[in-house]
Amino acid sequence: MPLARSRPLPLFRLAAALLVVLVALLPSSLAQTSPAPFPGPAPANLPQDLIGKTGDFGNQAETDVIVLLELSKHLYLRDSAGTEHLLNALGFSREGEQTSFTYASNEADPWVLAFRQHKTDPIWEIVSQVGPYHRLPYSVPGGNVSIVKPTRPIAEIRSEALAARPPEEKRTYRNSDLVELAKLDPAIHLDIRYATANDFLGRAVYTQARAFLQRPAAEALVRALHRLQPYGYGLLIHDGYRPWYVTKIFWEATPADGKIFVADPAQGSRHNRGCAVDLTLYDLKTDEPVDMTGLYDEMSPRSFPDYPGGTSLQRWHRDLLRWAMESEDFTVYEYEWWHFDYKDWREYAIGNIPFEKLDMGKK
Repeated sequence: MPLARSRPLPLFRLAAALLVVLVALLPSSLAQTSPAPFPGPAPANLPQDLIGKTGDFGNQAETDVIVLLELSKHLYLRDSAGTEHLLNALGFSREGEQTSFTYASNEADPWVLAFRQHKTDPIWEIVSQVGPYHRLPYSVPGGNVSIVKPTRPIAEIRSEALAARPPEEKRTYRNSDLVELAKLDPAIHLDIRYATANDFLGRAVYTQARAFLQRPAAEALVRALHRLQPYGYGLLIHDGYRPWYVTKIFWEATPADGKIFVADPAQGSRHNRGCAVDLTLYDLKTDEPVDMTGLYDEMSPRSFPDYPGGTSLQRWHRDLLRWAMESEDFTVYEYEWWHFDYKDWREYAIGNIPFEKLDMGKK
């Protein structure tokens, strides 16, 4: 992913910056993770009475964040210390078009949650000894992703990026052998956001809606797909190989306070090398994307691969994708459940060939 698209929490921004530095200092062997375990059988759908009631909430200053999550058909409150409190429904009332629900924990100093629903406008009020909590902007039902205002006109930035040259790399790399993913298996579908206005800049950056990976990574992706198909899922690709000039566009268009979330073109990105893929699952029966813990390209704690919130089914979908990908030598990026790097990404040079110049007819 290129950038934060919703306002990060202050502490989250600091933690993210520190983690980038720490991971960069680790040897590559230590920075990799072991393959994720199989998540087990699929949990049930979210109970009807809990729909719209999960999410992240902060106090007035947003210095303390709590998470409402569903686990085994029950509502839990996870406090900032990581302790989970089982919440019990105390009752509900109805006055005109407004319905109110109340939940509380069974402790001496209980958390009390008041949920009011007027037509389609749900409002949570969480009460504690330290004051009320409000739902954080990124955590409203259905998601809420904002558009970043580019620092300069995109056309101007694009012209400069196309005229620029990638950083010089002084070592020997494997020959590039990019393969078009959509041609490998009919169960690989595309939703290339950067070829549409439905991206963080609010306008198309790619010239074509296509996705490519280096051949070994592409073959591993197909094997991951075959692991998922017996469970009823296919792969929906958001991004793969990214020409270097696009990375430069993202960098130049991003305001200074968001640059920790974009790849520095002076270093290049793993997407530039053709060994990174952004993807999710879709249901083979309906062709619809599955529900995950957070939105693609959202920069919030919900994007972390180990984010504890959401519903049991959302977390299961996320963990199933990770299991399939890591079983085939991909590694999930520590900030984004949808981003996976292939094990050999260091063996390929930074690429800058535009999509329209990639002749895939010979592949």
